[in-house]
Amino acid sequence: MKILSTIVLLVISNSFMMMAWYGHLKFRELKWFDSLGLLSIVLISWFIALFEYFFMVPANRIGYKENGGPFSLIELKVLQEVITLVVFMAFALLVFRNEQFRLNHLISFVFLVLAVLFAFKK
Repeated sequence: MKILSTIVLLVISNSFMMMAWYGHLKFRELKWFDSLGLLSIVLISWFIALFEYFFMVPANRIGYKENGGPFSLIELKVLQEVITLVVFMAFALLVFRNEQFRLNHLISFVFLVLAVLFAFKK
């Protein structure tokens, strides 16, 4: 159950982070948002990122081996990075429909998944 809880919380936290990091690029299409200055956009993104911490911190606390979880610190980080990539790809393909997923992207993704397998290898 801790494995699933950790993964779900990491997916939710990364969803907020993608919105904070890249969402403002799409929001430019909204008239009111386009008139905002860079400082306002940074503050809005920072506010969105706050919610990322509400999920990332519990995910790491639940998942960390020293707290009774199933993952070492390195395993948590590698897992988080692959989840970030998966969430980013979904976000890019669904929100930014002009982005194309090419073979080199697939190959790089496979290598990152292999990195996870190696990180978890005992």
